[in-house]
Amino acid sequence: MSWPGPRIVAHRGGGAFAPENTLGAIRLGASLGFKGVEFDVMLAGDGTPVLMHDETLERTTNGRGEVAKTPYSTLARLDAGNGEAVPSFQQAVHLCRELGLWANVEIKPAKGYERATGDAVARMAGDLWRDAEVPPVLSSFASEALESARLAAPTLPRGLLVGKIPANWASQLRALDCVAVHCDHKHLTQGRAAQIRAAGYAVLVYTVNDASDAQRLFTWPVDCLVTDALDRIGPES
Repeated sequence: MSWPGPRIVAHRGGGAFAPENTLGAIRLGASLGFKGVEFDVMLAGDGTPVLMHDETLERTTNGRGEVAKTPYSTLARLDAGNGEAVPSFQQAVHLCRELGLWANVEIKPAKGYERATGDAVARMAGDLWRDAEVPPVLSSFASEALESARLAAPTLPRGLLVGKIPANWASQLRALDCVAVHCDHKHLTQGRAAQIRAAGYAVLVYTVNDASDAQRLFTWPVDCLVTDALDRIGPES
């Protein structure tokens, strides 16, 4: 398949240089010339899809408690770092489209909300990117979330997120109708990358923060890498 996005994507919006999963991070990534961003989406307690990585609020905000038990009206008042608010998925999509950014949307469900999160995120993504020339890729570690996303928005491409690539990667990709494997670059070999691409799938790797690693991976080749090191790995590296 032809990879739909750019070769290099800013992790959680602005890599290590802005509060993660915020509108400010997305703006920073764009200001540095990145054409694509990755961010995480979870459901708030009222079902609103929001940008959040952890199931709890303590690490990334000044709030406390579980995201899945906190309504968005409360989340929106929290400080996610440097005065940034916790954005809704809808706000993030509008900003990406305004800035001309491609997006890798990681569906990041809280435990027990896998199918609900996959369904809600895919439906909203399908609606908000309805007329987009290049669609986002929806990815997840949760197979149930990807199954729900496939049913809710079958035309949106999906990526199977893994750490180490499992032996049955081909059957998983077929079952979930994915277009790509998204894996930890530390566990990828050149031979495995070649097998996946020969089978017709793309390869995205995370989180690559060394420029020499990036250069080596592109020679294998991989199709896309996600980075925190926006100062060392530029958008056109």
